Amino acid sequence: MRQAMAYAEVGDDVFGDDPTVNALEAYVAGLFGHEAALFAPSGSMANQIALQLHVPAGGELLAGADAHVVTYELGAAAALSGISTRTWGSVGADLDVDQIAAMIRPVGYPSVPTRAIAVEQTHNLGGGSIVPLSTLRALRSVADEAGVGLHCDGARIWHAAVADGVALSEYGALFDTLSVCLSKGLGAPVGSLIVGSRERIAQARVIRKRLGGGMRQVGILAAAGRYALENHIDRLAEDHARALRLAEALAPLGVVDPSRIRTNLVPLDLSKTSLDSPALAGLAAQQGVLIAPMLPSIARVVTHLDVDDSGLEQAITVLGGLLADAS
Repeated sequence: MRQAMAYAEVGDDVFGDDPTVNALEAYVAGLFGHEAALFAPSGSMANQIALQLHVPAGGELLAGADAHVVTYELGAAAALSGISTRTWGSVGADLDVDQIAAMIRPVGYPSVPTRAIAVEQTHNLGGGSIVPLSTLRALRSVADEAGVGLHCDGARIWHAAVADGVALSEYGALFDTLSVCLSKGLGAPVGSLIVGSRERIAQARVIRKRLGGGMRQVGILAAAGRYALENHIDRLAEDHARALRLAEALAPLGVVDPSRIRTNLVPLDLSKTSLDSPALAGLAAQQGVLIAPMLPSIARVVTHLDVDDSGLEQAITVLGGLLADAS
């Protein structure tokens, strides 16, 4: 990947003439069966650009209460775009399509009109859970009937495709826009793309510049993303298998249900232990295992291409010991 970056042919992406970026955008658009794509420096920016494409200032976005666009983007939809957000209470990928349909508000005074629905695939706080294809199809029908946009925060959509054997083009056909991340499991150092129609992506380019996302010789980064896509998607199955092994090893301690582990995220429920997630993360780090405190009682463990079998065994030993002591 670093060699690909070093030898990348570059231009000026602000003027649209970086050949490596252009090739990456065309490649990703093709993967999802859409007309165009746009490279962005982060997944949060990609999401926020997509939301602006759907929701004008004063309009409403529907999303899950634990969605990344709601919980981990620092209120950007409201702060930057004047978007009002209303949430449903479903946890993770367990969507109630009828509930979402009932929440949609039509255009007309004095209500705030619903302009778009956002879903997350896979779901971060849902522990890497996957929204089933049948649910997404039903949600597509709801969006079409109501005349609202449907956006996918597809930061980890590669994981869903590998785990469920669903073609990326099948996911692409269900959404008006998608944001897809090159660093989530694929190993690129930076970058996401917004995928959509040619018209929407032309507008997205303007919004990206307005948000400060216009970059120059960004082909150096795009080359890393292209390498990741061509070499690291199929191997995600290895991460899924290691995540399941970790969950099965820690299950006797009562902190995780292995039957719910579908991809590479393992949430640890610490509510019945004497540790909170920052404390566990700090103790684990002292022994060379890095995990993320997500909520006070939820810690997240992620398997990825830099975690081999020996690293997994180290994580099992360290976390198992700490959690046994805290039980």
